[in-house]
Amino acid sequence: MMYQYSFRYFFVMLGIVFTLLSSCTKEELDIYKRPETLEPPIYQTLQNKGNFTTLLGVIDKSGYQRTLSSAGYWTFFAPNDEAFKAYFTTTGLTLASLDSMKARELIQNVLVFNAFDKSRLADYQSPLGWQESRAFRRKTAFYTGFYDETTFDGTKLKAVSLNRPNNNYIVGDNNNKHISYFIDEYFTAVGLSAADYNYFYPTSTYAGFNVMEAKVVNADIFAENGMIHEIDKVLTPQPSIDEFLRTKPQYSVFKNLIEKYAATYALNDAMTTKYSNLTGKGDKIYVKTFNKQASSGKFLTFATNCENFLKNADNDSQLDMWTAFIPTNDVLTQYINSVLLENYTSLDAMPPGIVIDLINAHLFPTTVWPTKFRNSFNALGEEARFDAASNVIEKKVLSNAMLYGTNKVQESNLFSSVYSKAYLDPKYSIMTRVLDMDWKNTILNPRVNYTLFMISDEAFKAAGYDYDPSKFVSNVANSEWGYTAPGTTTRTSGTSILANLQRIVATSVVYTPQNQLNDLSGKGVIDAINGEYIKYENNKVTSTGIKTAPLSIVKSKTASNGKVYYTSGLLNFAPANTIIADPIGKDLSVLGATSDLPYYNFYQYLKNSTIFTATTFAISNVNEGSFYTFFVPDNAAIQAAVNDGVLPGTGTGAVKTPNFNPTSLFDKKKVEDFISYHILNKKSIAPDGKESGAMETLLKDAVGDPVKVTVLNSVGSMQLADATSKKSNVRVDKSNNLSNRAMIHLIDGYLKAN
Repeated sequence: MMYQYSFRYFFVMLGIVFTLLSSCTKEELDIYKRPETLEPPIYQTLQNKGNFTTLLGVIDKSGYQRTLSSAGYWTFFAPNDEAFKAYFTTTGLTLASLDSMKARELIQNVLVFNAFDKSRLADYQSPLGWQESRAFRRKTAFYTGFYDETTFDGTKLKAVSLNRPNNNYIVGDNNNKHISYFIDEYFTAVGLSAADYNYFYPTSTYAGFNVMEAKVVNADIFAENGMIHEIDKVLTPQPSIDEFLRTKPQYSVFKNLIEKYAATYALNDAMTTKYSNLTGKGDKIYVKTFNKQASSGKFLTFATNCENFLKNADNDSQLDMWTAFIPTNDVLTQYINSVLLENYTSLDAMPPGIVIDLINAHLFPTTVWPTKFRNSFNALGEEARFDAASNVIEKKVLSNAMLYGTNKVQESNLFSSVYSKAYLDPKYSIMTRVLDMDWKNTILNPRVNYTLFMISDEAFKAAGYDYDPSKFVSNVANSEWGYTAPGTTTRTSGTSILANLQRIVATSVVYTPQNQLNDLSGKGVIDAINGEYIKYENNKVTSTGIKTAPLSIVKSKTASNGKVYYTSGLLNFAPANTIIADPIGKDLSVLGATSDLPYYNFYQYLKNSTIFTATTFAISNVNEGSFYTFFVPDNAAIQAAVNDGVLPGTGTGAVKTPNFNPTSLFDKKKVEDFISYHILNKKSIAPDGKESGAMETLLKDAVGDPVKVTVLNSVGSMQLADATSKKSNVRVDKSNNLSNRAMIHLIDGYLKAN
């Protein structure tokens, strides 16, 4: 423990020693004799001052006369006689009517462990030494101890409060309360002003050294066993958040949420024994904790009854405290009914973790000063979304927190963003689970717009997917995620199934900063957050597969950061009855199935080439899981390439006949290189104006480097320039064909590598 020694003490003691050694004989020197120049203890110093008569009477009633008259190190915020006169007038009490328990509270509340002058009160006692101008609180001698508790279900019991975060309790720690003070050095260091102080204490004057609502009128009064600071008001102990809410019926809805969905009571044998030894009574003692939803991994941001802050370091409560914004019953009830219960019949019908999130949205793990609302964040990463002037109806500096009573609810992203539309609807539980793994924090961002295509549990089930915790097998990762092909009974499970679901859900999340998808009545394509594309036309959407039927938009809803669409199915990446997407070659075979289709000539060269496997439709160097863009020359462009000798043909005239299946190795290599140069490697792009520039193809030059093509991309059009600067245009009306992580476009020319 670190103690404050003043320079005055040092020089006084040095002078005493020097005087004794220089003027006294050995026989005369009594080292046990109290030096006459040493300041008297706190109690006697108060007597000598003459304006603490009432305070001395309170000390006598409290039983602290001996403590304050003997050795020790204390800081004592001492109310003068005028302060007590005002206090008795306000409360109707007198010194004579003040009982010993009340007297003890008044003294313990202003009695701080260790001696601090004003300059040191602003400093934090860290494990590594003093940190200047970082503290505004100190631990007092006052604590609640055992108290009478009534649980949410009406059970009456004896309890003690938590004294550690994370629902821990340490026997022997009394959970002492803290007192806050406001010193100019600290205010300057953290950018505060008198406005922050007067926000809480509008009838008090900020003087650069205030303790709660009191002004320090005489600082740094030295005493043998500590330091006295004279104050002009009597200060009473402040409650914790937990204690405060017990006495405030206007916040009972919020309190009951905590009591019903978070609070638990753990029997503590050691404290039961201690209580019996102190009182002779046989009551069992319970520790009030807040881990009711532990099995779901949901906890309150902090325990509302803990006085010790984080305890990451012994004294960290000196530099910080919690903050709670508590909405009144009317606004909270209205919010619950209109937002949380849109798709539930009651709070009990929803996952209790949602209620914990609602509570946590109002709990900030740090001090939120009145002028710092926009710079202070709750555990969900959200700033305090209140106006200090119009939304706060009550403000308190409590023993363990700042508390603001509010006339509005913290509008959490969890309950207002596009994510909320799945999170608050039980019909979308699978989608919510998958979003929580990958994209939740992304789409919660209120400053960025997203479009979400909703996938119901029913749609997943119809496609063969399920989530069943009862099917979990300890030695099979993710076995609770399953797939049963429609019309069959064999369930496949595991990580690969989860990966498919993650892909499907990611394809349903679209970053739309300019609200591009606010209207789907037109026609276009847009890339999802995972790089795959979605096509829309006339309020219908599809994600992949040339033969995939588009989904109809059933309805839509607007959120704070975008829009959600409810579809007739899910944006899958595979045709029905399979969880394996068609290879790109299969989709090209459909596009070029007959000679009347503009993709026909290209596909004929592809299917007969050395890089194509007919049985699997696989294309060499085109790997599952990577992104590609195919620029397919239309039939006329292929004919031009044949005529120019870039592709093999037969005949001697200006117009040659395409030779789709050449026999010479030279001609086979021509076809292979031609096809490879028309495929962008690891990149899927559309004519949306987003990506332009030189891009790698699958073709390699003589030294093994990728040969590039230049893409000029704008909304609704795209032009290509090959290595010879020859240009071709994307035929948008026949393009934007979605394949397996690939885009297939038709172009009006061909690309030449050299």
